[in-house]
Amino acid sequence: MSAACIEALGDSALLIRFGERIDAQTNVLALAAAELLVHADLPGLLDVAPAYATVCVRYDPLAWEDAGLSPFSALRARLATLLEILDGIPSLQVPGPLEIPVCYGGVYGPDLGELARHGRLTVDEAIALHCAGDYRVAMLGFAPGFPYLLGLDPRLHMRRHANPRTRVPAGSVAIGGAQTGIYPRATPGGWRVIGRTPLVLFDSARLPPALLAPGQRVRFRAIDADELAEHPL
Repeated sequence: MSAACIEALGDSALLIRFGERIDAQTNVLALAAAELLVHADLPGLLDVAPAYATVCVRYDPLAWEDAGLSPFSALRARLATLLEILDGIPSLQVPGPLEIPVCYGGVYGPDLGELARHGRLTVDEAIALHCAGDYRVAMLGFAPGFPYLLGLDPRLHMRRHANPRTRVPAGSVAIGGAQTGIYPRATPGGWRVIGRTPLVLFDSARLPPALLAPGQRVRFRAIDADELAEHPL
C-alpha cells in the first residue's frame, strides 16, 4: 500500500494522509480507505470524511482507552494494520454515471464566453468538451452537497475570479482551476459559472440529503432554456 501518514486533529479526530496533491490515483486510494473504514465496524467511530488525498476520522476517545496507550495511539495502531490490506491502487466499484442536465451560457452561464476564449475555443466547442468528460466526485465540501469533480479537459482549465461574486445561484455549474463543480445553493463564489442545472444537489428532507457522493461518476448533458424550465425536480 502507498504509505499513509496518520496524524492527530485535536483529542477526538485524526487525519489519514495519502499525499499532498490533487491527483486522481491518490483520490481513489483515499476514497477506498474511507469505504474500508465505514464497513470495518470499529468501535467509537463517529464520522469518516474523505477529501482529495486525506480521510478525516472523528472518534470517541473513551472507546479507545487502553493501558499504556493514548486513545489516538491505540486507534492509529489499529488503522495502520487495517490499511495494510489496501494493496496498491484499488478499483472502486461504482455504478454508471449520473447524468446532469445543464443549460449552458447566457444568463445561466455568464463566464462561458470568456472560458471559451481563454481556451481558444468556440462556445460550442467548450460546451462539447465539458459534456464529453467522464467525471468522478473527488469529495464534497465548501457547502453541503457541493461536488468537486475530477476529469475536466485541460483546455477548459481556468483560474477562479480574482474577486468572487457575492451571490452565485443554486444549480450553477462552474469551473475553478482544474475542477468543475455545482453550487447546491445560492452562495458567494469565485468559480467561472458556465451553466445551470435544475437538479437539486442538496435537500435536508431527502435521504441521503446530498444528490452526489464521493466516488460517484457524473456526465453532463446540454439542454436549452425551455427544458431547464420544464425539467422535473
